[in-house]
Amino acid sequence: MARDEMKEREIARGLLKIKAVFLRPDEPFTWASGIKSPIYCDNRLVLTAPDVRDLVEKEMAETIKEFYPECEKLMGTATAGIAHAAIAAHILGMPMGYVRSSSKSHGRNNRIEGALNKGDKVVVIEDLFSTGGSSIEAVNALREAGADVLGIVSIFTYSTNKAEKNFKDADVDHRSLCTIGTLIDEAEKENYIKTGEGEEIIRWLKEI
Repeated sequence: MARDEMKEREIARGLLKIKAVFLRPDEPFTWASGIKSPIYCDNRLVLTAPDVRDLVEKEMAETIKEFYPECEKLMGTATAGIAHAAIAAHILGMPMGYVRSSSKSHGRNNRIEGALNKGDKVVVIEDLFSTGGSSIEAVNALREAGADVLGIVSIFTYSTNKAEKNFKDADVDHRSLCTIGTLIDEAEKENYIKTGEGEEIIRWLKEI
């Protein structure tokens, strides 16, 4: 799924170093949904780490150029994808906008912010894939507005079966700069987790 294995491993090490992805099998986190999880991701931390941010945004731009060469505009998901879409768009010299989780209740009642014309070839920028639900909602909003959504690029993915099914059902192409398998491999190498704990985390994710 990632564009380049060496870059993916470098990104994985960067995310672990700044604790943007945190593995805690012995003391699970509680997600907003109430699910107890051995892994937690906060890619907003990428923005506060210039070296990791530079690596991530450049690889995001290269991924878009390689897999979506017809792309004309980037659209971030609110709120976590907005900054990454803006930086990648700057690197690529492209316009960008973003998709709200719901329409504004005032002004022009926009759901989509930024100029968007029917037929625009768009790539959506997301920070994380868990189940894929919010990403697909953004894609649907853009499709309803007449955009041609080429795909979605995220920084990281939990690689859950539910996400893969949801993306397939919605006919949405998707790419991630770093996958859970690579991240866990690097985490074990760098002693962030004990050998064998990674298999437990992947097994847990496959059951979601």
